[in-house]
Amino acid sequence: MKLVIFGLSVSSSWGNGHAVLWRALIRSLGVLGHHSVFFERDVPYYADNRDLTGLEGGRLFFYRDWEAVKAEVRRQLRDADAAIVTSYCPDALAATDLVCDSRALRVFYDLDSPVTLARLAAGETVEYVGPDGLAPFDLVLSYAGGAALAALRDRLGARNVAPLYGCVDPDRYRPVPPPIGSRADLSYLGTYAEDRQHELNRLFVEPARRRPNRRFVIGGAQYPTDFPWRPNIFFERHVAPAKHPGFYAAARATLNITRTAMAACGWCPSGRLFEAAACATPILSDWWDGLDDFFVPGREVLTVRSTDDVLAALDLSDRELGRIGAAARERTLAEHTADRRAAELAGFLSAAPGRVFAEWRQEA
Repeated sequence: MKLVIFGLSVSSSWGNGHAVLWRALIRSLGVLGHHSVFFERDVPYYADNRDLTGLEGGRLFFYRDWEAVKAEVRRQLRDADAAIVTSYCPDALAATDLVCDSRALRVFYDLDSPVTLARLAAGETVEYVGPDGLAPFDLVLSYAGGAALAALRDRLGARNVAPLYGCVDPDRYRPVPPPIGSRADLSYLGTYAEDRQHELNRLFVEPARRRPNRRFVIGGAQYPTDFPWRPNIFFERHVAPAKHPGFYAAARATLNITRTAMAACGWCPSGRLFEAAACATPILSDWWDGLDDFFVPGREVLTVRSTDDVLAALDLSDRELGRIGAAARERTLAEHTADRRAAELAGFLSAAPGRVFAEWRQEA
């Protein structure tokens, strides 16, 4: 199959979780014999923080002006089997128009479905969804499962919905030796988000305050100057994906905090969970409905609801923590790899109503 994708970014992981997922999916789709073409608007903040050296399994088109790239988009859609428009694509509505005029299977992938639904509930405009909602698409994929699937049907008119969860490329994320020197007790990797700050204070900053002789590390972008830093909290700005395994190895455990809309929705695992698990890093995670469908609490992940829970987890021996990290890695390699998700995606596309790939091949 040939897939044409209109997304937020694949070239830069700065401040977004889309890029790493697409890199892994496109690479795995390529292994399965499928070819992907990705259209990305070339914007300064991603161009200044670009960390992609080559798009394995696909071709990347940068553009600065939609009108200037329309002819190329039409050329690529001409022989495409499926076209995927994603949430937060800056030209989603214009891309949707061209996709609907093509003969490709029309797909929308909401990589931010909890946020989409929360914004709709608040009466906000969702700029990547047109006036007809998701009804024009043959297939709608959702990063979240559970109630989000019904909500996308009921609120946005999606006709055929399936979950496509996050994943990890185990060739890129694997255990590496810890760095020489002092190792942190706890790390946290994530772009700053105001709606995570309360939990970050409770589950990271306060444990650091109560354990002043322990080392804590935060990695990510967009942290404000008034963040409540402690002397024993160290900061790394924008840890590029290639450095993630080393970042995870530099701490005895890592913390996962789910964004408010994702936690409220449930069944929406952050890609960070799978990445850390693939590196065999013990994970401390907040609780959200559906977490136990992905990892077994107490055996593959440690759930924490309070500062005391975090401190109790950090008091476990390296052996106990290591056992949890190893179990999480085993589960991830079995169920949450990019190869697994790419196969699921190919299956969804092949089974989607309106699929006419065979006729196109005969006409060609």
